[in-house]
Amino acid sequence: MRLTTLTLATVIVAATNGTASFAQQFPEPGQVKQERARAELEVPYLVDMLRLKPGMTVADVGAGFGAHTVVLAKWIGTGKVFATDIGQRQLTVIREYVAKEGANNVTVLEGGVTATNLTPDCCDAIFMRDVYHHITAAESFDKSLFASVKPGGRLAILDFVPQPGSKLSEGVPENRGGHGIPTRVVEAELKAAGFTHLQTVDRWPQGNQREDLFLVLFEKP
Repeated sequence: MRLTTLTLATVIVAATNGTASFAQQFPEPGQVKQERARAELEVPYLVDMLRLKPGMTVADVGAGFGAHTVVLAKWIGTGKVFATDIGQRQLTVIREYVAKEGANNVTVLEGGVTATNLTPDCCDAIFMRDVYHHITAAESFDKSLFASVKPGGRLAILDFVPQPGSKLSEGVPENRGGHGIPTRVVEAELKAAGFTHLQTVDRWPQGNQREDLFLVLFEKP
């Protein structure tokens, strides 16, 4: 689970509940600083890959504790950001973080397990970071992602490949192959939902210390 989020009008974040204690669910100051720095690094790449412009609507599905949400909200200025998460503690942290940063263009929403809970054609782009490998109902969730993006809009899935022998996340399909997900599975599942596969970047972004982090980019016809 990450601490982190983008049309430039709408960013939506949805993440999964963890198994840590209530206290452990809230980020430490050092974690916040680290995730904020990571978000500052990644947002320019996301803006480029998703072809974002001020005033657009974006969904970050799986925002965690809101680092990317805040950075993107500041980047889009008058744009609107929707941050969603299925974890109540994460939602609380995001709301507090957004208020502290004065990001008045962010709306925090509760996400769903089988759907984004976004309205149809509401987003110019959607992005999910370290989240997709947790999705347990991929077919229905992917259909929801497709419905939430405007025609011509883009979807970026950032995730990591499973290490040999690693344990599957609870409830996910066996084809994940461990904790994480292969790029070929991401490509196949989102194409089945109707997206066009544009590009796969095996190491993302340049200079990222996470050599296993990849980005798969799609577009809605």
